[in-house]
Amino acid sequence: MAVQHSSPTNGATHFHEHTSSRPPSKPCEPCCKLNSILQLGATSLLVPQCYPAPWPTDAPTSLHGYIQPGAAPQPMNPMVPNTYQPNRAPYGPPPTGPPPTMKPTSPPTGPPMANATPPPPKADEPVAGNGPQAPNSYNHVDNKMAGPPQPGPPGRHLGHYPSLPPGYQNTSAPHNATPPMHPAMQAATQPYTQAPQPYQQPPVGPGPAQLSPSLAAMSLQSSTPEALRVVNLLQERNLLPPSPIPAPTPCLPQDLQKINCNPEVFRSTLTSIPQTQSLLNKAKLPLGLLLHPFKDLSQLPVVTSSTIVRCRSCRTYINPFVSFLDQRRWKCNLCYRVNDVPEEFMYNPVSRSYGEPHKRPEVQNATIEFIAPSEYMLRPPQPAVYLFILDVSHNAVETGYLNVFCQSLLDNINALPGDSRTKVGFITFDSTIHFYNLQEGLSQPQMLIVSDIEDIFLPTPDSLLVNLNECKELVQDLLKSLPTLFEKTMETQSALGSALQAAFKLLSPTGGRMSVFQTQLPNLGVGALQSREDPNQRASAKDIQYLSPATDFYKKLALDCSGQQVAVDLFLLSSQYCDLASLGCISRYSAGSVYYYPSYHHQHNPAQVECFQKDLKRYLTRKIGFEAVMRIRCTKGLSIHTFHGNFFVRSTDLLSLPNVNPDAGFAVQMSIEENLDDMQTVSFQAALLYTSSKGERRIRVHTLCLPVVNSLSDIFAGADVQAITGLLACMAVDRSVTASLSDARDAMTNASIDSLSSYRQSVLTIQQPGLLAPACLRLFPLFILALLKQKAFRTGTSTRLDDRVFAMCQLKYQPLAYSLLMIHPALYRIDDLTDEGALNINERTIPQPRLLQLTVEKLSREAAFLMDAGTVIYLWIGRNCNPTFLSQVLGVPSYAAVPDNLYLLPELDTAESQRTRAFIGWLRDQRPFFPSLHIIRDESQQKASFLQNMIEDRTESALSYYEFLLHVQQQISK
Repeated sequence: MAVQHSSPTNGATHFHEHTSSRPPSKPCEPCCKLNSILQLGATSLLVPQCYPAPWPTDAPTSLHGYIQPGAAPQPMNPMVPNTYQPNRAPYGPPPTGPPPTMKPTSPPTGPPMANATPPPPKADEPVAGNGPQAPNSYNHVDNKMAGPPQPGPPGRHLGHYPSLPPGYQNTSAPHNATPPMHPAMQAATQPYTQAPQPYQQPPVGPGPAQLSPSLAAMSLQSSTPEALRVVNLLQERNLLPPSPIPAPTPCLPQDLQKINCNPEVFRSTLTSIPQTQSLLNKAKLPLGLLLHPFKDLSQLPVVTSSTIVRCRSCRTYINPFVSFLDQRRWKCNLCYRVNDVPEEFMYNPVSRSYGEPHKRPEVQNATIEFIAPSEYMLRPPQPAVYLFILDVSHNAVETGYLNVFCQSLLDNINALPGDSRTKVGFITFDSTIHFYNLQEGLSQPQMLIVSDIEDIFLPTPDSLLVNLNECKELVQDLLKSLPTLFEKTMETQSALGSALQAAFKLLSPTGGRMSVFQTQLPNLGVGALQSREDPNQRASAKDIQYLSPATDFYKKLALDCSGQQVAVDLFLLSSQYCDLASLGCISRYSAGSVYYYPSYHHQHNPAQVECFQKDLKRYLTRKIGFEAVMRIRCTKGLSIHTFHGNFFVRSTDLLSLPNVNPDAGFAVQMSIEENLDDMQTVSFQAALLYTSSKGERRIRVHTLCLPVVNSLSDIFAGADVQAITGLLACMAVDRSVTASLSDARDAMTNASIDSLSSYRQSVLTIQQPGLLAPACLRLFPLFILALLKQKAFRTGTSTRLDDRVFAMCQLKYQPLAYSLLMIHPALYRIDDLTDEGALNINERTIPQPRLLQLTVEKLSREAAFLMDAGTVIYLWIGRNCNPTFLSQVLGVPSYAAVPDNLYLLPELDTAESQRTRAFIGWLRDQRPFFPSLHIIRDESQQKASFLQNMIEDRTESALSYYEFLLHVQQQISK
């Protein structure tokens, strides 16, 4: 390979021979101080959030001229009313003495809490923008609505209880679940179209596009629904159902329910929306939405039409929940404006009939995709552009990741999403930056070294990003030679910041995706960092320091990238502290992803290598959307006040997503600004405008419809405990960073105390002793305890700072189905798998063992157990495990012969082996990332990690589940 060094002279670029290379902030200003108060118990979540001011909206207007350019709307609702109990002293930690004897206690009395409904927002006041407008801002394309950006929430290190005998009755809770796809995951992914829960009334009313006025009469109080069955948590021990809990079904007429949005895509924490904010405050439950907008779908209706029908007032896309007044007029379900039906919409392309607009696919599907006409473009759709930035320092070469990366890209180069315009480029870096000229016509790739990292420039701007089809052989030559090119390097320094600046210069004209591979703390040039972790403080029970970035360099660069439609994905492969809290900003604000492989080494950690290979294949070949924006609209009276995920809030309610991928999740918090007195239902609509890898401009629209209720019992009956847990986890991450970890822990604890206290005071008609919960929230205290013990929030247990920060990243941007397993893993006994109740998928039989509680009481030395913790799967072998299982599944004669660090199951031709591998393979297929498998014995190093996931057991630093329930009851009884 030709190697040249370059430096700028008088503005011109000169190359010269060079034999040796030269080795060798201030905090961000809060531009958006506005934030929400979500008061979880006594811990208020008033969080100042740093966001750059909304972008100016002086982009050209669309062809239809229905947008108001030049002014962004005034942010609505700068302060959300107190959603959780004000005027109360914080709940303290539980006492350290023996637990008090439990007596029947009467609930606290007193007048209901007064809550103010906020004044309506001022309409469309202009907001001054700051900073240059990107030439490719799509703000005007999908404009209308407002609601300010981002903040967070709260739990406390709970004190110590002495060990308690389990005082539970061993009565299993009734359940009516069906065998699912993934046992802990199906809970998150049950479609709403399942059979209605018992509390639902028989539906009445007209067709799908007509909302029934009789919805208001659907009171749930005539008989006690299963969701409100009273459960005494201190007496019923076996609350975990043997198979996952489905998402609750909204109480809608059946015709609406059938076409409602799938909860895998769009899910609310409350499936019955309170009529007023004061009613929501009284319930003490958070209101929010969880989205998985670009999820891979097996069925997706795609509409090609020159006319996309939208409300002329609020720009809502026509959907199944609008009402047709007649053939020619429809009423918007968000703002209630009456709109004309365009002539073209009268024709139904599916049935090829005329005059039935209510039968069009747009009005029959809650999820639909439009191929957008030209007015949805500000420039021609960009090509797929992929730039790889690779750490080639001595540390990087030692890990061996470069071989895996190059081989993986070679294997998948023809599967990269794109078309004939697809471009690729490569930058490597250590103490200098290396570019690669891959221009067509060269006999081999040409390496250009820029050693002036303080003033980075592009040596040959036109030949560093090349057309993949035209230059594929040169790209393949480079990938084959890269691993050997640096194998003798002694360079230990890392100028990551300069490499990112160079990459930004290269991608700015087109937009695209940066994939950054980093193996150490950047220590040279701009963005250099110093180690902030004190290993002695990893197990601290005090507040954890350094969860926020050390510099705003990476955030500022990410915002620059976002403005030019560039997203940055970060792969961190390191055994040392890398300050992910700082580096992660480059992905968070540019809508990228973070992948983290601690202790990665090609020889010493083969399980991580397998993970990296599988993740890379998925990453390189999965669907991708470029230059995207997403807006969430909701019915008049509701407002969105906080977003969670990886993005930049461009203008109050418009999320800028330079790249969107099918594995990214988002969450939003909501409030009720105006009473919903005269409404039977409300709707939420997420619209994602993006460019496909084939260069098509597309709009994916999801619409969710939920009933409005006016009683607390109805609100509790529709509570979705898993969605509530997922939203609280996002809020707690924000709270940990902006306030403190102990605040976040306090607030999570108080969330369970407050909601159960409200249920006891306001819903229960007959007071009785014990810790009482409605059946739909029976797992809430367990999930809160699981969060307190999760790597992101735990205290008193040795946790590396980067591990903690990565766990927080995952909770913020993983879709609910995946994050639930990271919060509450699934435990199965697998040495006795049978075909009874098995699933049959693609002619494979998948056993369905029962879910077990996360306690060592469920383990047996005579058995083998599988724990699915989301990103990792443990197979624990009991000391006296059945020899048949050992020989038929592991291929070893005895327990003593099970090798250390075993991470692969042998492919044996036995029924037991096939069943076990089928089950583990099926679990892995349920998620986009690859969980590593660790087969562990009693003596294994991994045993401690396995036992830390036993959430119901007490540890030196955390309560058992029973002790936690006593603490919650004690606080409620105060």
